Amino acid sequence: MTQEHNSASQKNVKSESSKAAAKSAASAGRPALRDDRFFTLPVISLVSMSFLLGMSEFIIVGILPDIAEGLNVSLTTVGGLVSLFAFVYAPATPIGASISSRFERFRTLLFLAVVFLIGNLMCAFAVGYGMLVAARIVIALISGTTVAISMTFADDVATQKNRTKFVAWVFSGFSIASVFGVPIGTSIANTFGWRWSFHVINILTVVLIVVMCIVLPKNHYGPKSRFLAQFFIFTEKRIWGGILAVVFAAASTYVFYTYLTPILEQEIGIPAQYISLALAAYGVACLASNLYGGKLGDRGRGVVPLVKGRPSYLIQAVFMVALPFAVMNIIAGCVVLLVLGFLMYLQNTASQVLYMDVAAQTHPGSLNLASSFNSMSFNIGIALGSAVGGLVTDHIGLRWLGPFGAVFAVCAWLTAVWLNADLKRREAAKAAEA
Repeated sequence: MTQEHNSASQKNVKSESSKAAAKSAASAGRPALRDDRFFTLPVISLVSMSFLLGMSEFIIVGILPDIAEGLNVSLTTVGGLVSLFAFVYAPATPIGASISSRFERFRTLLFLAVVFLIGNLMCAFAVGYGMLVAARIVIALISGTTVAISMTFADDVATQKNRTKFVAWVFSGFSIASVFGVPIGTSIANTFGWRWSFHVINILTVVLIVVMCIVLPKNHYGPKSRFLAQFFIFTEKRIWGGILAVVFAAASTYVFYTYLTPILEQEIGIPAQYISLALAAYGVACLASNLYGGKLGDRGRGVVPLVKGRPSYLIQAVFMVALPFAVMNIIAGCVVLLVLGFLMYLQNTASQVLYMDVAAQTHPGSLNLASSFNSMSFNIGIALGSAVGGLVTDHIGLRWLGPFGAVFAVCAWLTAVWLNADLKRREAAKAAEA
C-alpha cells in the first residue's frame, strides 16, 4: 500500500513538474517539449527550410543541360554557377551569422526567407545568364546564415537528448532535397521547362513562411558580443582543423558531383528518361549519409566524433580513384557513385559538434558564428572542388574527375590525423597537470 502511495506521489510530482515546465516554456515564448516526440511542427518547419535551401542550391546540378540550352551558353559556363554560389556563400555565412546575433532570431529568419523567395523569383524569370548570376548571388548571400540561425533553435524545439539528432536532421534537409527535390525538379524541367523548377520552389517557400509564422518560437535574443570580438574564435587551432577537414572532403565530392548528370548520361550511359531516378538513388545514399552522420556525432564531444570518423576519408579516396574505371560498366559505375554519395555527409554532425563545443568552451559569445562554420567550410570546398572539376572536364575529360577528388580526400584524412594528435597532446597535458 505504501509503495502504491509513493508511486502515485511520484507520478503527481512528475505531472506537476511537466506542467511547470510547460508554463515556463510558454512564458518564454517557445513551445513546451515532450521527451517522446521529436518531429514537432517547429522541427519539421526548420528541416523544410533547409530542404528548400538545398533544392535551390543543388537544382542546378540536375538541370544543367536545360539551362545551358535555354540561355544558349556552354555546359561549363552554367557549371560555373555552382562555384559562384559557393564563393559567395562561404564569406557571407560567417559575416551574416555574426550580424544576425544582434537581432531577434525569428524576425531575422523570416526576413532571410523572404530574400530567399525574391532570389528564386529572379531565377524563374531570368531573361539572360547575367540575371541568373545575380539571382544566384542573392540566394547565396543568405543561405548559410539561414542554416546557422535554424541551428540556434535547437534548445527551444528539441530536448537536450535530441540536440544532435536535430542538427543531423537540419543538415538532412539538404539530402532530402537530393532524394526528392532535385529529381522532381529535373522531371518538372523535362516536362514544363527549367523555369518551372524554380516556380515550384517559390510556391513551397510561400507556404513554409506562413507555417513558420504560426509555429516557431518568437522574442528570442541570443548572447550578444561585439562584432569583431566574435572572430577571435579563429585563433583556436581545433576550429581550423575542423574547417580544413570539411573543406577538403567537400572539394573531393564536388570535383565530380557538379557534373553528376553528364557523368550519368555520357560516361555511364544511363538513358535520359532514367536520369531523375538515378539522381533520386544518389540522393537516398546522401540522406543515409546525413542520418548515419548523426549517429557518428554522438560518439563524443569536441573533436572526438570527427577524429573517430577519419577512416571514411581514406575509403572516399579509394573509391574516387576507382571511379574512372568503374564508369566503363553501368553497374560498377552506379555502385561506386552510391558509395561516394553515402560518404558525402558523414562528417556534417561531427564537425558541427566540434565547432559548437569548442566555441562554448573558449568563446561563448561566438556561438552564432560557430554555428555557421560547417556551411561556410562546405561551400568553400564546393567552390574549390567544382572549379577543379571544370578544369579537368575542359582539359582531360569527365572520366578523370575521380583521381583529382581523391587528392582532396587524402588531405581531409591528414587533417583528421593532425586533430587526433592534437587531442592526444591535450589529454596528456591534462593528465600531467592532475
